[in-house]
Amino acid sequence: MRVGQAGTGRLIPTVADGVLTFNAGSSSLKFALFAHRATAIEPLFRGQVEDLDKDPRFLVSDAGGRRIVDQDLGQLRPGAWTHPEALAHLLHWIDARDAGLVLTAIGHRVVHGGETFQAPVLLDAAAIDAIEALSALAPLHQPASIAPVRALAALRPDLPQVACFDTAFHATLDAVERTFALGADLRAHGVRRFGFHGLSYEYIAGELPARLGALAEGRVIVAHLGNGASMCAMHARRSRATTMGFTALDGLMMGTRCGALDPGAVLHLLRHAGIDATTLERKLYRESGLLGVSGLSHDMRTLLASTSPEAALAVDLYCHRIVREVGSLAAAIGGLDALVFTAGIGEHAAPVRARVVEALGWMGMQLDAGANASSHPCITAPGSRVHAFVIPTNEEAVVARHALALARSPAPGG
Repeated sequence: MRVGQAGTGRLIPTVADGVLTFNAGSSSLKFALFAHRATAIEPLFRGQVEDLDKDPRFLVSDAGGRRIVDQDLGQLRPGAWTHPEALAHLLHWIDARDAGLVLTAIGHRVVHGGETFQAPVLLDAAAIDAIEALSALAPLHQPASIAPVRALAALRPDLPQVACFDTAFHATLDAVERTFALGADLRAHGVRRFGFHGLSYEYIAGELPARLGALAEGRVIVAHLGNGASMCAMHARRSRATTMGFTALDGLMMGTRCGALDPGAVLHLLRHAGIDATTLERKLYRESGLLGVSGLSHDMRTLLASTSPEAALAVDLYCHRIVREVGSLAAAIGGLDALVFTAGIGEHAAPVRARVVEALGWMGMQLDAGANASSHPCITAPGSRVHAFVIPTNEEAVVARHALALARSPAPGG
């Protein structure tokens, strides 16, 4: 693959444009490579550099999911790797492949856009600084998102980079949904409901007409159930209510995050349990949720296979929280026409879907056990008053589309 641009800043003519997307963690770097041909964006490869801080490994799969690279980076250079080193290795791997592409744009998933960013943005120094200034709103996510941005700006300054925000899809929330019942002095610090997983919800919203037909413009609740989990109530495919709030800690129970918690409990633990804020933050983000309740694992597959009473309680609590939030979100949008499951657990954990749909039988859902077991697009029986669907999400494709569109847009005044 040829990677670069002409000296004028215009793209070198080629068979197709390549778009590279990143979803960075503190010790990992997930990526996906797409080719844009005519009007379609085609996935080519996806993978990650994992365990940067201890035993880094470079993994790549093709568009069909077949593993084509599994490389122990410690054999190249022992010890921890930095984001810049991992990026340089990835770009070298891409350069070595002749895919008939020129890399046109880089897209980044950024968790928090705050009040400032309500749409994707082409990154310059001022935008990067502004995103980094929001780190206090997402301390475990935002710094990790910025690290590859700055590294790529040094490695490939000719490549346009675009940030896409997980909060942006929820810009359509009205004041009643955005506002917490706090005094103006506290709200002045930017404490409000933002909502997250917006790139996933944006993708699903785009898929709804083809999957749901006329129901797509109705009252739809989407359950993004992965290691991080949230739900979004849509009407006319716009966000009207969501379970996550000021941070990605709120709402549903998650893999290692507690979800909704009485703020009085936080005050109690800080005052009377001898726990400082840093320790409590770690416990709430990394040692709670499925892992904390089960004492076994954050992986739903492990918990479903376990005979441990604690594992069973964790699964029961996880499903119970989903069911409760469906009722709350349905009330917020005046009813329910369809429920959509997506993301890792939503797409693959049939027992979780079954428990949720069966518990919502009073709403008119009737599970089709066979369809659910095979992850059929519709998992409810034909006579159901409210139908449930399984729709795979693709956040990377959303980031790639935005990155390509902004990279091609004329510069201001141009």
